[in-house]
Amino acid sequence: MRRYDADPARPDVRAPGPEARSGLMRVGLLDGAQRDRRPATLDELLARARLAESLGLRSVWFSNIFGHDAMTVAALAARVTDRIEVGTAITPTYPRHPYAMAQQAASTAAAARGRFTLGVGPSHRVVVEEMWGLSYERAYAHTGEYLSVLVPLLRTGKVEHAGTRFTVRAHLTSTDGLPVPVLLSGLGPKMLALAGTLAAGTITWMVGARTLRDHIVPRLREAAAEAGRPAPRIVVELPLALTDDVAAARELAGRMFKSYAVLPAYRAMLDREGATGPAEVAVVGDHDAIGEQLLRLAEAGATDFNAAPYALGEHDARLDTCLRALVEIGARLSAPLPLSVERSS
Repeated sequence: MRRYDADPARPDVRAPGPEARSGLMRVGLLDGAQRDRRPATLDELLARARLAESLGLRSVWFSNIFGHDAMTVAALAARVTDRIEVGTAITPTYPRHPYAMAQQAASTAAAARGRFTLGVGPSHRVVVEEMWGLSYERAYAHTGEYLSVLVPLLRTGKVEHAGTRFTVRAHLTSTDGLPVPVLLSGLGPKMLALAGTLAAGTITWMVGARTLRDHIVPRLREAAAEAGRPAPRIVVELPLALTDDVAAARELAGRMFKSYAVLPAYRAMLDREGATGPAEVAVVGDHDAIGEQLLRLAEAGATDFNAAPYALGEHDARLDTCLRALVEIGARLSAPLPLSVERSS
C-alpha cells in the first residue's frame, strides 16, 4: 500500500489543523509557468483547461509572464468549462491601477460564474524596472496600499482610500454579487504578513516542504490569527515530471527553470530549503514517488498543490497521463475547500 493511501486522519500526518481544513490538499494545474520549447497558443491553454476538468482536477491556474494575459485566459477557460476553479498565478500589480485590477477581476468572476480566484503580486525588480521602466522602490508599501484598495472594491463594491501611492474614492458596479478571493504571492516575512492580514492566503513558487513548514505556514497563520481572519489558503506551485528517469528530469528542471534561481525572492526560498536550484524542489518521479512528495507538502501545511508539468523528451509522460496520475493521487490528499475560508476577500 502506498503511504499516501492511508487514512487522511491518521495521527502521523501534520495537517494544517482543524481551523483550516478537514482534510489534506487539493490538486490542480498551473499552466504557463513551464519553459516549453514554444509558448502555448490560446487554443492550447483552453484545451488543457477542458482536459483538466474532464479528468477531475480541482483547479487550473494561469501564469502571467510574457505571454497571454492570465485573467483573459481565465475568463475564456471558465466559459469552456463548467465546474473547475480558474485562477491567476500571478497577475502583477505594478502595470495595473488597483481599480482597473478590481474591474477586470470582477468581470472575470462573472464570466466564471463565481469560480475565479485572483492571485496578485508585485513581481520582481528586474521585471518592473528594467522591462517596464517603473520604480520598484518600497514594494512592500506598494503592495499593502494596493490590497487596501483592491480587496474592499471586490468585497463591497466601493472604497475610500487616501494613501501615499493611491488616493481612490470609487465604486464598482460590475461585481454581479460574486465573491472574488484574492491571494498574494507572499514569500518574505513582511509579504506573508500582508497575505495573512489583507488577503485570503498566499501562492508560492520554488518553495519546498521544509520552508513551507518552518517559514511560510507559521508566519501566514500567525498574521491571519492576529488580524482575526479565517485560516489562510496556502497554494503551493512547483514543476512536476512523471517519469522513471529521475536524474534526467531533475537535470532538465535545473536548466529549464534556472532563471528562478537568481531572482532574489526565489533565491531566498531555495536557500532556506538548502537547495542549490529548482532541480532540488521540483516534484519528480513515478506515481509512488510523486505521491510521497505531495504528501510531504500536505503535511507541511499546503491547502493546495498546483503542478507545472514540464517536458522530458522521449521520457515524458503524455500530459493526460500525468494529469490522470495527479487526479488519482489528489483524490487521496484532497478535501473540499475549508468552510472557514472567506471567499469574498
